[in-house]
Amino acid sequence: MARAPKNPTTLNMRPVWADVSLSALVHNFEAIRSYVNPRNEKRRTPRQVLCIVKGNAYGHGGPEVTKALEKAGSDWFGVTCTEEGIALRKAGVRKPILILTSFVAGEEKRLLEQNLTAVIHRCEQLSQLETAAARRGKKKVSFHLKIDSGMNRLGITPSSVDCFAQQLAKSRHLQLGGVMTHFASSEAFSDTVAGRQTREQEERFFAALERLRALGIDPGIIHLANSGAIVTRLETWADMVRPGVILYGYHPGYDPVERRAEFEKRLALEPVMSLRARIISLRDVPAGAGVGYGSSFVPQQASRIAVLAAGYGDGIHRGLSNFGKVLIRGALAPMVGIISMDVTMIDVTGVPGVEIGDTATVYGTDGKFSYPANLVARSIGTVTSDLLCAVSERVPRFYQR
Repeated sequence: MARAPKNPTTLNMRPVWADVSLSALVHNFEAIRSYVNPRNEKRRTPRQVLCIVKGNAYGHGGPEVTKALEKAGSDWFGVTCTEEGIALRKAGVRKPILILTSFVAGEEKRLLEQNLTAVIHRCEQLSQLETAAARRGKKKVSFHLKIDSGMNRLGITPSSVDCFAQQLAKSRHLQLGGVMTHFASSEAFSDTVAGRQTREQEERFFAALERLRALGIDPGIIHLANSGAIVTRLETWADMVRPGVILYGYHPGYDPVERRAEFEKRLALEPVMSLRARIISLRDVPAGAGVGYGSSFVPQQASRIAVLAAGYGDGIHRGLSNFGKVLIRGALAPMVGIISMDVTMIDVTGVPGVEIGDTATVYGTDGKFSYPANLVARSIGTVTSDLLCAVSERVPRFYQR
């Protein structure tokens, strides 16, 4: 696992990188695990935690992050597809891995060979998995069932539970290991369709569970709480929770805004990743001279413009053009001009002493200063995960314990 040198530019690389704090990651995981297992609650077994590490662990580096979380005690991991699961197995991850969007026809053999757990979201997938399991001829293959409780995306509808039960009865080589659903609006509490949706989803999901039990089916591990529900909806914790963005240090955007401070105070999180780039050019630009593509920025006064060695090809959202800021020398300097694929311009006129080689933090922490990714995301109307996942493969990650 790579460790961050004191000065990444001493390496033979472009001066753009991401610092990933594994200590912050483990702090967040342990805080979540403690939060969903309160001391005053009497349970026969602690609630399990399934850490969502899809999308290259939200841009943080899938294998490195997953191995750190496995060592910290994560019970399960969630990825999008078989390929992501195989990559984790090759990295040495041994804990159960759930394939959240299931398999496509033809992947069943590899999925079983790598001991990956499929999520079934269409009844006809049972026969495909049964055929592959029968060919292996060993112990029964466990899978999880996804119920669409109202998001209208993936999962069998509650009205299809009887059909599922009939198909399962024919599947001698399969065993139901868990039942799940996914919330569409768990962070919303306003008097709107979205604000009422989670409660409605809960009711549909638990009714479907009761129907499964009435048909004599043991649902196994029950899990439905995503990041927003973990923090705010204790009744959804069930047997296992599935933290996503909160693992990486950020709360979802709770609605209404007035309640954000209340909810965020319940679970203290630490940002895990800081995206950084160095200044590779400085120039004085006279008033009235255009900067960047299309001259979309024209300074009204003589300005000092710096060029950062990172652009949207590295993960700096193009929507931040002429709008975003970076943290440099303890100050926020505005991004100016259109963000290019490989470089970004910033106006450092108001930041004394800036030099070529100085480090700018696009988001994250820099010593005692912080510029959180969720604030950056909200400023352009997107979600934090959008920024984190956008950090491209050409940006090296340096892991610090």
